[in-house]
Amino acid sequence: MNFIEELKWRGMLHDIMPGTEQLLNTEMVKGYIGFDPTADSLGIGNMVQVMTLLHFQKCGHKPIALVGGATGMVGDPSGKSAERNMLSEEALQYNLECQKKQIEKFLDFDCGANSAEIVNNYDWFKEFSFLNFIRDVGKYITVNYMMSKDSVKNRLENGMTFTEFSYQLIQGYDFYYLWKNSGIKLQLGGSDQWGNIVTGTELIRRVTGGEGDAFALTTQLIKKADGTKFGKSESGNIWLDAKKTSPYKFYQFWLNAADADVVNWIRVFSMKNKEEIEALEKQQLEAPHLRILQKTLAEEITVRVHSKEDYEQALKSSEILFGKATADSLSQLSNAQIEDIFDGVPTYTITKDKIANGINVLDLLAQETQILASKGEARKLVSANGVSINLEKYSDVNGIINTENLINGKYLVAKKGKKDFNLIIAE
Repeated sequence: MNFIEELKWRGMLHDIMPGTEQLLNTEMVKGYIGFDPTADSLGIGNMVQVMTLLHFQKCGHKPIALVGGATGMVGDPSGKSAERNMLSEEALQYNLECQKKQIEKFLDFDCGANSAEIVNNYDWFKEFSFLNFIRDVGKYITVNYMMSKDSVKNRLENGMTFTEFSYQLIQGYDFYYLWKNSGIKLQLGGSDQWGNIVTGTELIRRVTGGEGDAFALTTQLIKKADGTKFGKSESGNIWLDAKKTSPYKFYQFWLNAADADVVNWIRVFSMKNKEEIEALEKQQLEAPHLRILQKTLAEEITVRVHSKEDYEQALKSSEILFGKATADSLSQLSNAQIEDIFDGVPTYTITKDKIANGINVLDLLAQETQILASKGEARKLVSANGVSINLEKYSDVNGIINTENLINGKYLVAKKGKKDFNLIIAE
């Protein structure tokens, strides 16, 4: 497979240094992408670079993921309007370990010559004194050169610390070090990293007197069609860590993708080949209401990031809200899953004692909660089969709700109409 052609048809390629494609077509190339440990989990924005490494390896090249134990202490100013918060060394180390575990899930670390590797730039910076760095490295790159980069120019008006200013030189040295000691000839990254990456190629060129061959490639930054930032939902960032973003919410993010977005995203985030994706795109055009692309992508990436079991559970959870799930489906959920599924729906709390004593269904809906405005409205809707308790139609206006009705001894799910869910918690 041709890596550049693969990126092109997927709409991922942004910039490429002359000679890079020829290099990739000539030999197995070692290439790396850096990940800074700003959080204890990668987000789906980072998945673009993970997918780049996946495609890189699939095309026969050797992917290296660099975790920034050193650069994380500085903070990349690229695309930022203000300086990042500084993290403690302990926090950085914790974040690094979490991210390494996530990266290890995606790449193949045991496939022969092009097995993936993870390196940490703290390993070569920890013994490098400040004076030695500015003497041995800083002398090769002029301030004028560094000032010309967009990551610097865009910040000059509001001010930029020397710490941030030095970032591109530190990242540049990463490339030089890996080029010299590991034979890594290519650095990849998002389009906002172009300035930092070519500082590395320039450093290699100047240190070697023009003899060193080093190359650069960047991918497109992913955006939503409506202009909002990719990787975020209404409730915040979409993380790869199941504790920060549940598999259900992760699945829902992709499932709810707009048609204008999913036609681009499936090419970026799916490992399916060109023919397979074009066939799916054709199905989408012929029957957009079936949301073939959304369902396909949501399944594939949820399985890749989490597991087949997590995907199947997310599917069952979705059916509770949007399908034909039963009360039995609810009873199979954990407390955390119930609260996850019904996060954002109107929620009411009542005492367990009241439930234990038994509550008339009309009193429950109109007095103990405000699901319905009055007992009269409740009577009318219950009589007309317009109310469900725990996903089952409830038509007995004299019915009593008690602890036997509670899911996991704690929850009631009341639905009025077809989609108006409410969660009642007995505490």
